[in-house]
Amino acid sequence: MDTIHSIIFGFGVALTPTNLLYCAVGALLGTVIGVLPGMSPVIVVSMLLPLTFKIPAVPSIIMLAGIYYGSHHSGATCAVMLNMPGEPSSVVIVMDGHAMARQGRAGPALSIAAISSFFAGCVSILVIAFFSPAIARAALQFQAPEYASVVLLALVGASALSTTSIFKTLGMAALGLLLGTVGTDLSTGVTRFTFADPLLDDGIGFVAVAVGLFAVSEIAHRLGAPEARGRIDEKIRGVVPRSDDLKASWKPILRGTALGGMLGILPGTGPLISAFASYALEKRLAKDPTRFGRGAIEGVAGPEAADNAAALTHFIPMLTFGIPAGATFALLLGALLVQGIDPGPLMITAHADLFWGLIASMWIGNLMLLVFNLPLVGVWIRVLQTPYRFIYPMILLFSCIGVYSIRNEPFDVIVAGVTGAAGYLLRKLDCPPAPLILGLILGPLEEENLRRSLLLSRGDPSVFVTRPISLCILLLTASLLIVLCSSGVRRKGDRTVTRRKEML
Repeated sequence: MDTIHSIIFGFGVALTPTNLLYCAVGALLGTVIGVLPGMSPVIVVSMLLPLTFKIPAVPSIIMLAGIYYGSHHSGATCAVMLNMPGEPSSVVIVMDGHAMARQGRAGPALSIAAISSFFAGCVSILVIAFFSPAIARAALQFQAPEYASVVLLALVGASALSTTSIFKTLGMAALGLLLGTVGTDLSTGVTRFTFADPLLDDGIGFVAVAVGLFAVSEIAHRLGAPEARGRIDEKIRGVVPRSDDLKASWKPILRGTALGGMLGILPGTGPLISAFASYALEKRLAKDPTRFGRGAIEGVAGPEAADNAAALTHFIPMLTFGIPAGATFALLLGALLVQGIDPGPLMITAHADLFWGLIASMWIGNLMLLVFNLPLVGVWIRVLQTPYRFIYPMILLFSCIGVYSIRNEPFDVIVAGVTGAAGYLLRKLDCPPAPLILGLILGPLEEENLRRSLLLSRGDPSVFVTRPISLCILLLTASLLIVLCSSGVRRKGDRTVTRRKEML
């Protein structure tokens, strides 16, 4: 009953005119981002992050969260109509969704995708509402050694999402940890690695780094690549799915929601992994697996439900442990910290208006997204035809204005430009930027808990293995690291053998 009363309280917070407006703005922006190929919520969240420091915490977090789950909700539109995923996790939808569109069944594909997203979103919000308090109570048993181990697990787990070399991914995370040490040491008051520049006494601003790594480098990368656009020849007819479509879809929707909801709670997994796992599951359970890739509606329903379920349950580790599950959540965590809110087990009671208001706004946002995606599909198709050369100058302009407005310092704009150039070079070297921003934000938290643990144990490092919870987390981290390294070495060996065969 306490949870139900809290949810009712959350709706009272979310339905205020200001919060409702920011929820609608976030859902609409997320829809546009998900529709446009090449755009991602990380770019827009990093661009709008400075703006959120000027407005209260509750509406700003509601808006940023709406951008994130809205982009996952609408990514299927571009995948079905253009054979191009609007979101990376929508790449699975391309295989059967676009095949349905070529058969003149784009309407049912988009409808089932919208229904799957809406259902999975509603169920996942219930999971957040009912399980987060229990997880938060368990997190109260965590002390400094456990938090240090969890942060390490999050950094290693994030490497599982990368398709590049595990060594490059861990190297980027380590670089982020090193950048996090720049500034004043909170324990001793000594400045570190500032080169006697007072502008670095407070550390390197993660907003400027995020804007540079994601927005500026993305623009540079896209300008150097040819603009690929497909023609939209299919007209959408019969948006309402047939009874046989619904009959074939409801079980995959349930299975995808359950699978994505479970995987989303774990740091290191993600919507992309959940979508692929759901697609593989549906193909294995199908009576005729050869239908997949040729327009099987189960290949749209299951992965789309898994995608959105994982996207929403990713909020659980961030809100209850303060551990972000990806680059977008790292930026959301940074926004909370700047607002003076410390995510963790005490957040539910200390900031009940934010926690329950955010959960209620997700229900409202999911309903808005259902309206935005189906009736306005013709509008989004016209948006798809907007040339990138008109979009990117606006992104760059607003990014620079936003970064400058935080401290009114041109230095921050320079940092964004330098990290943008570095991000472009890192992309060319196939080094993912997301682990760097995770390391930059989690670095101070890891350092603080490491120091606190060693102080409490009088310098004895065995404190991390003598405490059962910390030991279990470290063993899980070591196992994951061994699996990732062995698979990385195996992939490298396979590529070397392939190259030798080609040479012969």
